[in-house]
Amino acid sequence: MISLNSIIFNGMDATRIDVQVQLATGLSKPEFNIIGLADRAVKESAERIRNVISALNLHLPPKRLTVNLSPADVEKNGSHFDLPILCGILCAIGVLPMEKLSHYVILGEIGLDGAIVRTDGVLSAAVWANKNGLGIICPAPQGAEAALSGHTDILAPAHVLELINHFSGSATIPTPNVADIQKTEQKPIGDFAEVYGQDAAKRAMEIAAAGGHAVLMVGPPGSGKTMLASRLPGILPEMTADEILETSVIYSIAGQLGDKSLITNRPFRSVHHTASPVSLAGGGSNAKPGEISLAHNGVLFLDELPEFDRATLEILRQPMESGKITISRAKHNATYPAHFQLIAAMNPCPCGHLGNAALSCSRAPRCAEAYQNKISGPLLDRIDLHVDVDAVNPWKMKSTPDTQNETSAQIRARVVAARNRQIARQGKVNAMLDGTELNAVTNLSDELTDFLNSAAEKMSMSARGYNRIKRIARTIADLRGAENIEMSDLAEALSYRPIGRGKYGVK
Repeated sequence: MISLNSIIFNGMDATRIDVQVQLATGLSKPEFNIIGLADRAVKESAERIRNVISALNLHLPPKRLTVNLSPADVEKNGSHFDLPILCGILCAIGVLPMEKLSHYVILGEIGLDGAIVRTDGVLSAAVWANKNGLGIICPAPQGAEAALSGHTDILAPAHVLELINHFSGSATIPTPNVADIQKTEQKPIGDFAEVYGQDAAKRAMEIAAAGGHAVLMVGPPGSGKTMLASRLPGILPEMTADEILETSVIYSIAGQLGDKSLITNRPFRSVHHTASPVSLAGGGSNAKPGEISLAHNGVLFLDELPEFDRATLEILRQPMESGKITISRAKHNATYPAHFQLIAAMNPCPCGHLGNAALSCSRAPRCAEAYQNKISGPLLDRIDLHVDVDAVNPWKMKSTPDTQNETSAQIRARVVAARNRQIARQGKVNAMLDGTELNAVTNLSDELTDFLNSAAEKMSMSARGYNRIKRIARTIADLRGAENIEMSDLAEALSYRPIGRGKYGVK
């Protein structure tokens, strides 16, 4: 019996699949069966493999050919089983050496002519193979992607013949070079100096970037909410090496890495309000990651927040607190990391002009209450910063950036310094602190505690909202470079009050 290695993905985890090939006598013509809880894509590989064997001028012997994918109780899906199954058959008929191929994890889809084409999850497979002391055989277009994992034992053939020639010694497959991969292009990011007015909103975005806090901006159309959100990546710190690799593995599993190199820039995922729950959380037959996980270590931007389906928005609640998302299906669960920074924007009412007597509709303010109630209280309670973004005064609009406006580089310097203080002090950003960790780094005096307790009672804060104020105050103090929180820090933190308590008067 022939036994080779392949792999399946279960979230960020991987499971080795034993591809077993057995030839049994007693038939007058070849018979080909694939067993082991294989889905339709895997079963269809039998026909692709028959055509490839014919294209190589080889013939299957008149025997019963059985391919078993073990463990048999785990569902197998994906076309990447084509190559390991074909290699197992070629080992069984003496074309390839099993003793050498058994030291590799094999994955790749094959065309009818024997070409090996790209498949999802190569980077994740290479990381797993490297940790488990195995080499990897993958499609040639993704050899450099596998090399990004730091693995060196990589074979990336473009055609099955190249693999046969390599192991026969007639032609060696060259080692993939990381330099061959296309570099990720940095998309242009606007500068905060181009944002006129909106000093309070820009301050809130700086606090959000420094502490990793979620933000909700509320304001009329055209006030600059999207403009502010799109400039947030320009003031965030650079990704660490661990963040780069982890984020890139997610994109590889999702099939969105393509010909790019590692994801070195913090993701900015802007999701349309028609998005389905599956597109946001992830799922499908292969339990692929959704927008929540694709925004890992970056920004998830939701514009027109009340226009989202309520069930879709409720998906955000658990990952915002736990930093991960679990996709539960009947036969398996998949867990992906989801440490994203939520930036949401909305109009105060359907027409968007609540509070402006000249433009608002006749149904105000009742329509605003119904509109804002589309967002549940528990979700709002998880958003640290609630910011009113007023319409910009026309007299502040200029044809060129204001030289008095701070640039993104200037703001980013303060953000990076504040983040460094947090990492040195507690090993994580302030937005991830809770319970005893939060109490240890806030250390409020009796006067500040009484002030905060009084404000929390008047504003009917939940325990989560109470801790939210402490986290924001800690971030504001970090931006000042201060060791202790002061009264001004708490007062500013309290100004970022939840929706419904602002100037619009909606209770």
